[in-house]
Amino acid sequence: MNLQSLIPFLLKTSIFLTVFVLGLHARFADATFLFRRPRLLIRAFFSMNVLMPILALLLVLTFHLHPAVKVALVALSVSPVPPIFPKKALKSGGEENYTIGLLVAEVVLAIVVIPITMMIFKKVTGVPLYESPLSVAIIVFKTVLTPLLGGMALRSLVSSFADRLAKPLGTLATVVLILSALPALFVLFRTSLPLFVDGSLLSLAVFALIGYILGYLFGGPKTEDRSVLAVATASRHPGLALAIAHANFPEQKLAVPAVVFYLIVSWVVTGLASKFIKRVQNPADAEGQTAS
Repeated sequence: MNLQSLIPFLLKTSIFLTVFVLGLHARFADATFLFRRPRLLIRAFFSMNVLMPILALLLVLTFHLHPAVKVALVALSVSPVPPIFPKKALKSGGEENYTIGLLVAEVVLAIVVIPITMMIFKKVTGVPLYESPLSVAIIVFKTVLTPLLGGMALRSLVSSFADRLAKPLGTLATVVLILSALPALFVLFRTSLPLFVDGSLLSLAVFALIGYILGYLFGGPKTEDRSVLAVATASRHPGLALAIAHANFPEQKLAVPAVVFYLIVSWVVTGLASKFIKRVQNPADAEGQTAS
């Protein structure tokens, strides 16, 4: 196995392990949480699957962006949350049942929602766009449902072993992710300099920030749920976005680094926004941390 094939393999392994560890902490009731609460599900669906594709279309049709960034925005806007989203959402104060429930609901609905949204995009823009439900389902099962349900199943059978296994596996997943991501980012940066010339990457930051705001507004009455939906609306599944971009625009090679850079930009934007929200909600805590 050469380096070019090793890096993607390690990235996929780290994502699989991350979601599996998440399953070791979760219950099957968590996975169906939003399906049993349709009002919360509708709010999340409207924020992530209606408003964000509209926002992407507005950015693509209004501004003179690099073609690769246009492709990335369209592909990202129809993709569900990424497999590693719960890790950050839980750190931002989210509750496990809503976070896991949102992940499962989004990836399951994506099997139907993505092809329909692509058809709507095709009618609006006149550009031939398509993504088959089968290809979406394969990615969803491989990157999210299989490791998540596998972790849940292990926990239901031997919960004490699952608790002991979670921490070392989580550490291993993080180490593997860092080791595989750093060389990948170095290679991508060298080949993606044209994206920095005309400021097109700024649109990715705008897309992430508006997504965070929309998610927070539509998150419902609980502060914890608003924080989770804010992170989720700004975060997108890179595997599905890349599959959509490659299937519809195989000649646009810079779409890959554009999607990857969005992951970095959205990570930074959601992190800063989450800290700002916490300071607004708990000014006394923020002052105490500054003083110390």
